[in-house]
This record gives sequence, structure tokens and C-alpha cells, in this order.
Amino acid sequence: MISLSHLYDKFLECTGVSTDTRKISPDCLFVALKGPAFNGNQFAPEALEKGARYAIVDDPAVAETDSRLLLVDDGLTALQALARHHRRTLNIPIVALTGSNGKTTTKELIADVLSKKYKTYATPGNFNNHIGVPLTLLAIDDSYEMAVVEMGANHQREIALLSSIAEPTHGLITNVGKAHLEGFGGIEGVRKGKGELFDWLSQAGGTVFINGSNTTLLAMAQERQFTELVSYLTPDGAYNATLVQDTPVVVFRDADGREITTHLPGRYNFENMAAALCIGQYFGVPPEEANRAIADYNPTNNRSQVVAKGSNTILLDAYNANPSSMAAAVQQFMNLPAQKKVVILGDMFELGPESEAEHAALGELVAKGNFDVVILAGKDMKYALGALPKAYYFPDKFSLHNWLLDHPFENTYFLVKGSRGIGLESVVPFI
Repeated sequence: MISLSHLYDKFLECTGVSTDTRKISPDCLFVALKGPAFNGNQFAPEALEKGARYAIVDDPAVAETDSRLLLVDDGLTALQALARHHRRTLNIPIVALTGSNGKTTTKELIADVLSKKYKTYATPGNFNNHIGVPLTLLAIDDSYEMAVVEMGANHQREIALLSSIAEPTHGLITNVGKAHLEGFGGIEGVRKGKGELFDWLSQAGGTVFINGSNTTLLAMAQERQFTELVSYLTPDGAYNATLVQDTPVVVFRDADGREITTHLPGRYNFENMAAALCIGQYFGVPPEEANRAIADYNPTNNRSQVVAKGSNTILLDAYNANPSSMAAAVQQFMNLPAQKKVVILGDMFELGPESEAEHAALGELVAKGNFDVVILAGKDMKYALGALPKAYYFPDKFSLHNWLLDHPFENTYFLVKGSRGIGLESVVPFI
């Protein structure tokens, strides 16, 4: 059984870390992980054949077949311990963020702002779980001056675990809403679970950035003692700005009167921008450069994208959906000044026993919008139909594709939003 210090020496000989034999780079370290339907140990020899320098395994029989197979008690635990050990060699600020909505967009905005002054590494994609966070940390070498680490969770104690691995020096919670209700055990469970980042920063003497206009976050902060609390979007906060418009894209005015036009819609994205600008200001990024980073950010990941299709405009937010983010998007779309508006909404996942009530409540909200056409997709969206008798309902998105082909639109704004599992971005080619 290899020790952690010896394992770290082996890691330093490698060019990177992979848990997928389809993504083996020359001289990388392969980590065999196990799941309900797979056992990575059986792929370790293949990883070596494809060019991995070493492979971490937790099956003694497999380890005996090659000296490059490094035996540990448990592959996942070893990956996390290796990441924690590596993090402690990094003498840089690590900004961690979590929240019910807007994590990835906020992470990218923060990284873009900080990159104007520092070499910054940020969580790639949505590598924000118990595997992704360790992989993120292990990708940071000593050439980086700053890191931004996104943390996701669908149950309590997960953020606590991720914080103990990443050991952030700074952090923020974007918001607390109705996401992953099934795993967290209701909204209070979400509040407690997300608050685990505050718990870590409080105990570690870290710095917290907080949206001073969010009463839930302020209440959570008041329950803890922090070495440093930096607020934004309050008149007396460290960073303040004024929202000029939030549709079709955000335009805001900074404290010096400069007006910035962005590529993102919605007040919720204005709050994400303010978080990034506050953090940039805290770390000394010149305001003009920080504003430019925000203005230039244009998502390409199915999050808050504005997509032009002929004479139509699509507000595509198909990466994630929960009652809080769905309500914010629908209300934002209601305020959009457009002659013709169509909403295409897909199921919200991981709501457990609350799913029927939450989808029904969404239907009531959508009914207030007086949209020209309402289209619902997914098995649980049927619960929204009670308030939307004229809506078009499709149990699956493939019949929706055919309907869109048969019903072309012109000069129309579309809101397309649903949980990742339903993949509603697939409707875009059919609009």
C-alpha cells in the first residue's frame, strides 16, 4: 500500500490526472474509480497502454500485474487526499463559491475579471462535485496566482467535504433557493448545506463576499463570526452599482458613472456581475479592466445565452432549472418588451415529493405572463397544465421537435429553460 507522500511524489512525475480512459494524455496519472455500474480498476491496464505514467487502483489483484499500478485503500479517497495535499503546497488565494443558482456563470465572471491582473485557474465546466473539485485542484500548478473553485452539492455535508479539500481563503454563496430539495430535505436543508461554506470560512479565518441586498444571505452571515466580511450592492458596501436595464440584456452603471452593456439578461445576472466586480476590486483589478471583462463575457454553455435564429431571438438557459431559477427567468421574460413571446419549459428535476406542487406553482406563474404560446415538455410538466389549459404539452422533447418543425415562427422571442437531464437545447435547431 503506497503512502500519501510517496503517491504525491508519483503525481509530481505526471503531466495531469484523468479518471477516464477516453481522455488519457501522455504521462498522466490515471485514477481508477468505482460506481454502481462500473469498476475503474479493470481499465487501469488500458490506461497504461494508452500512455498513462501511473495508475491508482484499489484492487490488490490488479495492482500485482504491473509496478506502475499504485495500490491504495480506496481510489476516490486517495484522489481527494492527494488533492488536499497538493492544495497545501499552493500559496495562492482560492475563491470558492456555491449557491442554488448562477454558480457557473458567476465563477466564469469572477475568473474573467481576476484574469485581467492575475494568472487565474477556474473550475473547468461544471467539475464541481466530490470528483471534480479534486481534479480542479490537481490541475493548478505553481504558475498560477489565483484560483476560483465552484462547489456543487445535492445533499448536506457535501460542501463541508469540498471545503475541507479545497481549503478556500475567500468565498461567496450566490443565493439559496429551491434546488435539489429531494437530497437536501427541503429549503431549510438547502440553507444549511450551502451554509457549510460559511462555516468553513468562519472557522478558517477566511474572507466572505456577500450580496448585501439578499436578506437570506445576510441572516446566514449574522449567525457566524467572520474575520472579514465584504458586501456588495449596498450603498455603504465595498462595491455598488446601479441596474439601468435587465432586458433583453443587462446594462448597469458603476460607482463612477460608467455605463456598461453586457451580453447577459436578467437582474439575477446583474447580481452575479456585481459579485465578480466586488472581488475584482478587492484584489486590485483596475475598474476599467474589470468592466471590460464583464462586458466581453458571452456564454456558450447553454446558460443565459442569447441566440439569434433568423428573425427570432432565443434566450437559452437549458443547463439547469429549479423553482427559484425558473421563476426568476419567467418573471424576467414577462418584462421583456417584445411583440411576440413564446416559452418552452422542461421538467425541473430532483424535487422529490415537492415536484407536483412546484410544477403546479410554476404553471400559475406562467399564466400571469400572457405569453403568446406556452410549450411544456417532460413528465412532471403535466402538473403545470392546471393553470395553463391552452398550453401545448409534450411528454418528451422529440415530439416537441416535430411540432416546432410544423409551426415556424418569425419575429419572436423564445425562453427555453429546463433541467440538464431533459436537454432542451436540442430544440434550438428546430426553431
